[in-house]
Amino acid sequence: MNADLSRLLGDVDALLLDFDGPVCGIFAGYPAPQVAAELVDVLRRHEVDVPPDLASEPDPLEVLRRTGAAGDQGVTRAVEDALCAAERRAVETAEPTPYGREVIVAARQAGMPVAVVSNNSAGAVSAYLAAHRLAAYVSPIVGRAYAEPDRMKPNPEPILQAVRAVGGPAVRCVLVGDSLSDIDGARAAGVRVIGYANRPTKVEAFRGAGADVVITSMAVIAGVLMERSGG
Repeated sequence: MNADLSRLLGDVDALLLDFDGPVCGIFAGYPAPQVAAELVDVLRRHEVDVPPDLASEPDPLEVLRRTGAAGDQGVTRAVEDALCAAERRAVETAEPTPYGREVIVAARQAGMPVAVVSNNSAGAVSAYLAAHRLAAYVSPIVGRAYAEPDRMKPNPEPILQAVRAVGGPAVRCVLVGDSLSDIDGARAAGVRVIGYANRPTKVEAFRGAGADVVITSMAVIAGVLMERSGG
C-alpha cells in the first residue's frame, strides 16, 4: 500500500482534504444525531410534516439534503442556519484526527498547496483551523454552498472549485476523503482519490467505488510526505 501511495503522491502537485474525518471528528463532543434531531425540530417549528425515517435520521447533512430536495427555500435556509450554528459550536469540541495535522504541515513543507473541500460550512472549518494554528497552511477552504445542499459532494463542483484555486489541472490533484461521496465526487471531478477508511467496513466499499488507494491511518500519508520533503 505504501508503494502505491508513494507513487500516487509523486504524481500530484496539490492535496485536497475532506474536513470531517481526515482533519478532525467535528461532532466528537456534540454528537451528530443530537444535531440532526435539533434540525428536525426546526422543520417541525416550520410546520413541516416530518416522516418517521427523517425524524430518526442521525446525519445532520442528510437532514439538510432532504430538506433541500423538498423545495421550500425558506425552510432550507432555516435548517442551513441552524446547522451552521451547530457546526460552529461543534468545532469547539472537535477531536483532531491522529496525524491529520502532520499531513497538512508535511504537505506544505513538501511544497504542495493544501485545500479543504467539505460538506461542512466554511465558517466552521475556518474556526477549527484557526483554533488549531493551521489556518496559515490551508487555502482555499471550500465549504458547503449556502442553502443549496444539492451542490454538496458527491457533486464535483466544490472539488473543481478547489482545483481551480490551487491551479490544477485536476489530474494533478488528490482528494483524501472518508466517505463514498468523496470517492464519487473526486472521480466525477477527475482528481485522484485516497479513501481514508477510518472504519474497517469502509475498506472494501472504497475499493469498490474506485479509490486509487485506501488507507486506514493518516499516518501513512504523513510519512510519505515527510520523506518527500526530506523531513
